[in-house]
Amino acid sequence: MGLFNKIKNMFKGYSEEETIVEEQPTETVEEEENDSEQFTDVVDEKEIDNEQSTEVVEEISLKEKKPKKKGLFHKKEKQEEEKKSVKIYEKGLTKSREGFVSKLANLTNKYAKVTDEYFEELEEILIMADIGVNTVMEFMDRLRDRVRRENITDPSELKEIIVDELFIIYVNDEVLSNKIQFREDGPTIVLFVGVNGVGKTTTIAKIANKLKDEGKKVLMVGADTFRAGAVEQLKEWSNKVGTGFYGKEESDPASVVYDGIELAKKEDYDVVLIDTAGRLQNKVNLMKELEKINKVIESLVNKCDETLLVIDATTGQNGISQAKAFKEITNITGIVLTKLDGTAKGGIVLAIKESVGVPVKYIGLGETKDDLQVFDIEKYIYGLFKDMM
Repeated sequence: MGLFNKIKNMFKGYSEEETIVEEQPTETVEEEENDSEQFTDVVDEKEIDNEQSTEVVEEISLKEKKPKKKGLFHKKEKQEEEKKSVKIYEKGLTKSREGFVSKLANLTNKYAKVTDEYFEELEEILIMADIGVNTVMEFMDRLRDRVRRENITDPSELKEIIVDELFIIYVNDEVLSNKIQFREDGPTIVLFVGVNGVGKTTTIAKIANKLKDEGKKVLMVGADTFRAGAVEQLKEWSNKVGTGFYGKEESDPASVVYDGIELAKKEDYDVVLIDTAGRLQNKVNLMKELEKINKVIESLVNKCDETLLVIDATTGQNGISQAKAFKEITNITGIVLTKLDGTAKGGIVLAIKESVGVPVKYIGLGETKDDLQVFDIEKYIYGLFKDMM
């Protein structure tokens, strides 16, 4: 079974018509320039008197005697979370799907046979989707080879092969980790880099909120002491999300990182999220600053666990240029693509992986905290090609 049919069957029943996801209050996270809205968590607190407490204890005891039911509940809960995630991918990739897939469908209807003209138009469609010239060239070579080997003449037969080959190119026989690997001994350190205006601060807030919901004790560290108001802005977000914060304006970034990690170790924080400056126009100074920060981290906890580069997906090829530039000056372990829902060129996910050889770990598919998703290549392929399946 090809990947096309595998993904199609995997998400069968997750379509809009068949899946009903209970709507819950959403929490809107504005961009860095407008952060007046706050995360609002509604918590219903119930008073339990002594008699009720006894009943609760007895109920817990019964549940402990029946672990299978608890397991089934959690399995169902996990399935509902998966359905919700798939729906977010579907909705967030609407612009890309409508632009990209509709063109592919029109191309299939236009040609009765696979010809050189068909390949030329397909190549243009893929390049316009921001998949990246090198990726498209590799893809077209693989596609032509399969058409020749399998003697394919009908364009409609290629839709499955297109999905298969794009997936293969992204994975490239690698074991890709899309999750943060948490330490068991001490705080996990995550460094965020990226130019100003890409949504770096709000991304940190969203990830902090996600980790907090997972039961992690999170500390935000404001080490972007170059941009006016950046430290105060991150502090405001920590108050909104309900996490710890450390930062000092007009201080040396490396010293702020040092004090922040020392605080995290002292107060048993699980994760430290560090905001850094994004003045890419002066690469030499930024490189020296990041080197100094990394040396501080290494002196305290041996190494930085993750360095995530935040890129605005709507900037297209400019975002790819930023990725290449940051890769030159520091060790990037993952990409966070923000505002992917705001572009019709969703192929940038494939282009960035091909350009810098670094996996996408998070994607932003909307404004609410839930719209920041851990990147899943199969959900991405489904969300992008759903109308062809």
